[in-house]
Amino acid sequence: MKLLYIVIDGMGDLPIEELNGKTPLEAADTPNMDYLARIGISGMMYTVGKGIAPESDVAVLSILGYEPSIYYTGRGPLEVFGSGLSMRNGDLALRCNFATINNEKRIIDRRAGRDLSTEEAKELSEAINKGIRLESYPVDFEFKNTIGHRAILVIRSRAKPLSNKISNTDPAYSMEGGVGVAKANVEMILQSCKPLEDDEMAIISAKLVNEFTEKAHQILEMHPINKKRELLGKLKANAILMRDAGNRLPSLFNINERYGLKFACLVDMPVERGIARLAGMQPIDIPPPSKNIEFDCELRVKKLLEVWNEYDCFYIHIKGPDEPAHDGNFVLKALLLEQIDKSFFGKIIPSINLSDCLICITADHSTPCKLKAHSDDPVPVLISGNGIKNDGTTKFSENEAKKGSLGIIEKGSKLMPLLVEYLKGSRSL
Repeated sequence: MKLLYIVIDGMGDLPIEELNGKTPLEAADTPNMDYLARIGISGMMYTVGKGIAPESDVAVLSILGYEPSIYYTGRGPLEVFGSGLSMRNGDLALRCNFATINNEKRIIDRRAGRDLSTEEAKELSEAINKGIRLESYPVDFEFKNTIGHRAILVIRSRAKPLSNKISNTDPAYSMEGGVGVAKANVEMILQSCKPLEDDEMAIISAKLVNEFTEKAHQILEMHPINKKRELLGKLKANAILMRDAGNRLPSLFNINERYGLKFACLVDMPVERGIARLAGMQPIDIPPPSKNIEFDCELRVKKLLEVWNEYDCFYIHIKGPDEPAHDGNFVLKALLLEQIDKSFFGKIIPSINLSDCLICITADHSTPCKLKAHSDDPVPVLISGNGIKNDGTTKFSENEAKKGSLGIIEKGSKLMPLLVEYLKGSRSL
């Protein structure tokens, strides 16, 4: 018996007037996921909890069965671990974005136009590592670009342990109740990092982040890469936004030992890779997402089938719909969902035996196109295969899932134990 657990990034949405009151998922032509809905059961789920608009990291942690209030230590450590950099307790790790700011520190684009190439980002990162020396406290640092506009920073103290009790410089996110939360309708101004408690090391850590931010801006503003981008009419990657500081890696239970099953993962982004590796999953090598979602999906099906007999459970994270949602592009979001349905589910369903496989499809969070940001809305969940009897739902969509027998799952951390119960037959089908 196999478990196929597919998370489609940012899939959830709200009704859109231009789509006749439908969400992109409802408007999309998704015959394969609809087929799974007609032979399965559905529901809605708050991936972290009611009232929380989660970032991807805390949401993925939750829907893999790890209660964030117990296990979450910040996105920075997860990204650092997933990117292959070393980190000790007391080091400070942060998730970073290359961004575009003007002379008044107003953020023109949080992602430098989304067109920063890996080669450009690597050259800019090398300039930062070579050109900056942090002098406000005895530390070393390592800055690394990951995919596109994304990057990570590790600051390693040569004296006392650094503190994660500091604020973000990226205004789009904040730490609330110990977890990273997306904020909507905020003023896009590069923020000064502030200590969140009256503590010597929190004050020092905030000062180090601000020193890095200022010195990085000076290097990036004058770098030949950005001069060239400006001549080509592109946005300069002249600032580094930072968020979700952490000063230790989380100590996750081993997911294989917890459930008595052998897990593998097909994930390509550093944060999901970091979580999966810390959980004890075996990563299956796949390249970063390309600009061709059909190619990416077909490659994942190919890789999945190659190792099908070696593992019991497969966690697959599919990027795509989240990016156009952040841009408010509901037409492209619906199109990408159609392509995922055709190129992933349309290929995998004929290749496996559904009577011997449990399939779950959900999202890590909702990214409504009209908000252009993550929201606290619940996401649809579909569980199908393994002899499950249909609950009357006829399509995979937010509206249909609200009618499903799963009801509303109040916390995402409850989903994985539920899936294992269905997989092992300890819950009535």
